[in-house]
Amino acid sequence: MGFKRHPGPALVLSLLLSACVAKADKPAQRPPEAGYVVMAAQDAPLEIELAGRTTAYETSEVRPQVSGVIQARRFVEGAVVRQGQTLYEIDPSLYRAAVQQAQANLANAEATRDAAQARADRYKPLADIEAVSKQDYTDAAAAAKQAAAQVAQTQAALSTARINLNFTRVPAPITGRISRSMATTGALVTTGQADPLATITRLDPMYVDIQQSSADIVALRRELASGGATPASAAVRLTLEDGSAYPYAGKIQFAEAIVDPNTGSVTLRASFPNPQGLLLPGMFVRAKLSQVTMHNAILAPQQGVSRDPRGNATVMLVGKGNKAELRTVTADRTVGDKWLVTAGLAPGDRVITEGLDRLKPGDGVRAVPAGSPPLPGAGGASRRGR
Repeated sequence: MGFKRHPGPALVLSLLLSACVAKADKPAQRPPEAGYVVMAAQDAPLEIELAGRTTAYETSEVRPQVSGVIQARRFVEGAVVRQGQTLYEIDPSLYRAAVQQAQANLANAEATRDAAQARADRYKPLADIEAVSKQDYTDAAAAAKQAAAQVAQTQAALSTARINLNFTRVPAPITGRISRSMATTGALVTTGQADPLATITRLDPMYVDIQQSSADIVALRRELASGGATPASAAVRLTLEDGSAYPYAGKIQFAEAIVDPNTGSVTLRASFPNPQGLLLPGMFVRAKLSQVTMHNAILAPQQGVSRDPRGNATVMLVGKGNKAELRTVTADRTVGDKWLVTAGLAPGDRVITEGLDRLKPGDGVRAVPAGSPPLPGAGGASRRGR
C-alpha cells in the first residue's frame, strides 16, 4: 500500500512566484479609441428632387390673314427667324387693285365734300339776311356734314385695303426657330384655315414645368408657419435624361394655385437660360431645388447613424465618464452627406463616427476628435473602422 506525496513548501512557493511574474508581464487593457464629431446647430437648406418637363418659352403658329396663292417662301426650314421677317408672299394683285379703288373712292368723296361745304358756306350769309330760307341753309349744312362723313368712311376703307395688301407678306410674329413649312409655293391659303403654315418656337430661355405633390406643399407651408424655417432661394438645378447635369441654374417663376385632380400635384414653373439649345420642348428632366431653410438644425454624419432591427435611427455618443451611450434619434431625411436629426440630439453632443465596430453601450472609450491621428497603445491603430 503506497502513500501519496504532497508537494513540499518550496514547490508551492515557486508556483506562486511564477503566477505573479506572469500577471505582472501582462499589460493592462486600455479602453478603445473612438473618434467623435461635436453636434452644432446650423441653418440647413432642404433640397428636394422632382420630375419636370421642358416647355417652350414662346410658341407661335404662322397663319395667313388674307386669302390667296403663295408666290414665294422666304425662309430656310429649321433656321432661326427674326420678328417681322417676311416668311411667305401671297399674290398681291387683287389687294393692290382694292387699294387703288379705295383711293379713287376717297378722291370722289373729297370732291363731293368740298362742293357741299362751299354751298353751305354761301348759304350762311344769305340765310342771315333772309335772302334764302333757313331750311335751305340747314339742308346745305347737313349735306356738307354727310359728305365729310363719307370721306372718313372711304379713308377707313383705304386703310383696310392697305392693311390687307401688307398682309400678303406673312411676317414672323416672334423670334425663334421655325419648323418645316406646311404649305408650298403655289398652294392656296385662306383666312382662318385650320392648319398653320409653320410654327415658330422660342427656345432661349426655356420653361420647365415641375410637378410637386399637394401633400408636400401642405407640409412645407406648415414648416414655414411654425417659424422653424424660412423660404429659401428659388434657384433650380437640372439633371438631363442622360444623367448629366445641366450647366445653367434656373429660377422658380410661379406656382399654380390649383391642384390637378388627376395627379394630386401642383405645377411649379421655372425659367432656364438655354443659349446652347441643349433643352428642347418635351424633354423629361429632374429638378433639384431648395424651398426652405431649417434653422437650428442638427446634421449628423451618416457614418455615425445606424438602424436597429425595428428601423429606428440610433447613434452612439460619448457619454458621462467617457462611456459609450446608445441613443435613439429621429432622422427621416438627408441633407447632402448628413442626416437631418429632428429629435434626440442637442448642440454639444459628441457622436461617435470612428471605432463603432468595437463598442457596446456602457464601454469606456478614449474619445478623440474624428480624423485625429491614432493614439499610441492598444486600440488606436485600428480606429479608422466603424
